[in-house]
Amino acid sequence: MRYDVSGTVMQTVSIQLDRGEQVYSQTAAMAWMSEGIVMDTHTGGGLFAGIKRAFSGGSLFITDFTAEQPGEVAFAPRFPGKIVAMPLASGQSLICRKETFLCAEKSVQLEIAWQQRFGAGLFAGEGFILQRVTGPGVAFLDLSGEVIEKNLRPGERLRVHAGHIGMQEPSVQTDIQMVRGFRNVIFGGEGLFLATLTGPGKIWLQSMPIMNLAEEIFRHMPGNETASEGVGGAVATGVAGAAIGGILGGMFGGSGDDS
Repeated sequence: MRYDVSGTVMQTVSIQLDRGEQVYSQTAAMAWMSEGIVMDTHTGGGLFAGIKRAFSGGSLFITDFTAEQPGEVAFAPRFPGKIVAMPLASGQSLICRKETFLCAEKSVQLEIAWQQRFGAGLFAGEGFILQRVTGPGVAFLDLSGEVIEKNLRPGERLRVHAGHIGMQEPSVQTDIQMVRGFRNVIFGGEGLFLATLTGPGKIWLQSMPIMNLAEEIFRHMPGNETASEGVGGAVATGVAGAAIGGILGGMFGGSGDDS
């Protein structure tokens, strides 16, 4: 298998397959394919496996692409961003946020993963269920916006808006911290909680969470008055958040530092 990622803002990955080689993808991810590539759509391990995949942000069905003769199949994401090709050794895993998986060699396993901490699943904004890809093979993952890779040292912590987390190695611990300061909560626009990532391990951050793009598009739609009501809504949300935060602060530990 050979591949080429092309484009800048709206990328595609073109995969050259030799006879008998296979890749698979979520449904509706294929952009084009040459003659001799055969599609087969199925649940990928039965209905229950498909349902679990759907809960993790994937599709109920997956599609295999098998080369009956040498040919090309290309895949494209559904929103602006970067396609990251990740060669995985046997047993090597990555934890990915919902809708990150695009396609992979058939030998790569796609399954659900759970948030490590209850508070992180409840308040970090990404939910309890994530995606896990495990080698051997190459997985192609789709992150929104630009991609920033960081390698955290043992014990090193990074506080991140949860929407900017794209994927991470399993060794990286995820927790939450409350945002301190009344004005920060009311007017900062970052929400009541931030995710805290603790090394060792690599993380891949994305510069444009898809939810931010969706909110901007919605705000500029004709007849939408959200923009004019934004300040009032932010104040109301912040006050409610501060009240909830006061109740929950003792339940989920530290409220973070001022840094």
